Amino acid sequence: MLYPELFKQLEAVRWNMDSDIPWDKFDASLLTDEQAQTIKMNAITEWSALPATEMFLRDNREDSDFSAFMSVWFFEEQKHSLVLMEYLKRFRPDLVPTEEELHEVRFDFDPAPALETLMLHFCGEIRLNHWYRRAAEWHTEPVIKAIYETLSRDEARHGGAYLRYMKRAMAKFGDEARAAFAKVGVLMASARRTAQALHPTNLHVNAKLFPRDTIQSRLPDPEWLERWLDKQIQFDSVWENKVVERILHNMSLLMDRSFATVQELNRFRKEVTARVVPPAGTASAA
Repeated sequence: MLYPELFKQLEAVRWNMDSDIPWDKFDASLLTDEQAQTIKMNAITEWSALPATEMFLRDNREDSDFSAFMSVWFFEEQKHSLVLMEYLKRFRPDLVPTEEELHEVRFDFDPAPALETLMLHFCGEIRLNHWYRRAAEWHTEPVIKAIYETLSRDEARHGGAYLRYMKRAMAKFGDEARAAFAKVGVLMASARRTAQALHPTNLHVNAKLFPRDTIQSRLPDPEWLERWLDKQIQFDSVWENKVVERILHNMSLLMDRSFATVQELNRFRKEVTARVVPPAGTASAA
């Protein structure tokens, strides 16, 4: 089981909200209304770890090891929401999210293949690590800069934990896992070709609720994310390339095969998928 070891590793570097955040360095002159509004939106977005955890537990009932790890992931992700709300409570109490605004992002996700969901969230952690690093650079107020730097490190560690479970899945499921991971890897590394940000909180997850079936669509300001990325933290092609490079690098390590481009990963996807799904008309042992 991976959970006991991951618990120890993450607990050893866990930060304390009271003593590890430099609250005494707050400078009101360096916090704009525009910046404060984005903190509120991120606080609500982080709250969506609640429905994500409910999804993970439902779709991984046969995997008690991974389900137990959710206790750590859920705690740390909800802590992200809490520290952002604590910042607002201290310095912009008028912007603290209401319970109703938080509850709005809690809704059922449609069942999905567990392996693909695992890869989706692994890529999501990589992307969020880079978003928060960029947010820390964009903000001018010292305390919120420190908070975003802290959160970005957590997201990187979470990505590493997911990677451990992906390695275990490959040992157990072989090409089925490789095909699932490559499929989602191609999708998540192709954000430059899409009109929206590719992150779990911006993907449609409940057909009955469409089009209000993404986390971002249920925020007080549904258009916030694209504006935050494009106009505020300016997550441009240079930063997007950093995300793609990390996804390709980790997929190369995972598959023991070098992928320099998304096209190379896509060719691998086709290759491994063909081994999992026989061509039409081909008899199988099953």
